[in-house]
Amino acid sequence: MHVIIAGGGIGGMAAALALLQHGHDVDVYEQASQLREVGAGIQISPNGNRVLDALGVFDELAAVSCDPDRKEFRLWSTGETWPLFDLGPVVVAKYGYPYLTVYRPDLLSALEGAVRRLKPDAVHLGARASSFRQDDAGAVLVLEDGREQRGDVLVGADGWRSVVRDGLWGDVRPEFSGMVAWRGLIPMADLPEHLQVNLGWTWIGPGSHAVNYPLHGGEYMNFVATIEGKDWPHEAGSVQGDVEECLADFAGWHEDVHTFIRRSPQLLKWALVRRDPIPQWSRGRVTLLGDACHATLPFLAQGAVHSLEDGLVLARALTAYDDPASALQRYEAARIERTSRMVRGATANTDRFHSRELASPETAYAYLEREWSVEPVADRYDWLYSYDAATAPV
Repeated sequence: MHVIIAGGGIGGMAAALALLQHGHDVDVYEQASQLREVGAGIQISPNGNRVLDALGVFDELAAVSCDPDRKEFRLWSTGETWPLFDLGPVVVAKYGYPYLTVYRPDLLSALEGAVRRLKPDAVHLGARASSFRQDDAGAVLVLEDGREQRGDVLVGADGWRSVVRDGLWGDVRPEFSGMVAWRGLIPMADLPEHLQVNLGWTWIGPGSHAVNYPLHGGEYMNFVATIEGKDWPHEAGSVQGDVEECLADFAGWHEDVHTFIRRSPQLLKWALVRRDPIPQWSRGRVTLLGDACHATLPFLAQGAVHSLEDGLVLARALTAYDDPASALQRYEAARIERTSRMVRGATANTDRFHSRELASPETAYAYLEREWSVEPVADRYDWLYSYDAATAPV
């Protein structure tokens, strides 16, 4: 089949690679003038690395990423530490793949390079989608400059503001959640020695939380701090942030958090969006993938990982079934329950990370034991990490 993909981000590029490897022809239309990723850091759990291995880029990515020793909670005010779960060899022994922390441009570069090796002219930049139409024989993506691109199938991998999704179902885009994320990328050498660690820390407190972990072979420390109760008057999804505003948002937090804020060469301020999962992705020869159909809060670290899974399952479905419309229905059926559960789980973690019981150490101890001991953590994460997109039924 000839598959047209709107959107050249992580999900769109993973789908393109999987489809090419399964013998299909692919063209990717990306609105940006160059392929780039912002946001700096991303966590790739074992289920995501299983996909990357199936796509043939795992070793390349692992060589430039980080394999943290463990993830830990730290209390917002005192810095006291609680274990979340061990990583490294423990995760590999349990799931067969590591839990990597990855520099987003490294991931996109690995996927793009593999796509171009299979089809050098597969990626078309400066090509913004404006609409589409379909008939019994195929689908046509209409670009903003008036060009039309026809294929047997159209995949909307064009993010949470998806043109393809809105063309299918009307305006069902996610809405601002009331939360803002501050993101910084800090050269590891610029941090005090006690913060140059191969660990993932999740700082939890009432109404806010922060996350830090190493990237790019330990060259950088990724820092993200999320706070409730903000407004967002901007049209763009992210804007340049102000250090003093960020420090004020996290007033009273541990000095290590303030060090991350002050040592960030720049802070970007991002709007976090959310919506309930949409009930249907596919119509005829058109379907959705990634944030276009399951935009999520980042509190399970699964948004990009599930886009990778989508891409591989989509390629398998289009290979297994001759009729494109039937194949897209099979793809949707294979993915929609899992991704919807992920979206709801990420939303539920908002309260877990921001509980008012974390206001003082006295109430925090009982809260962490109840919500984050071994059994509830296993319930929340095992079903995510054990999934195999290469063998899941389609």
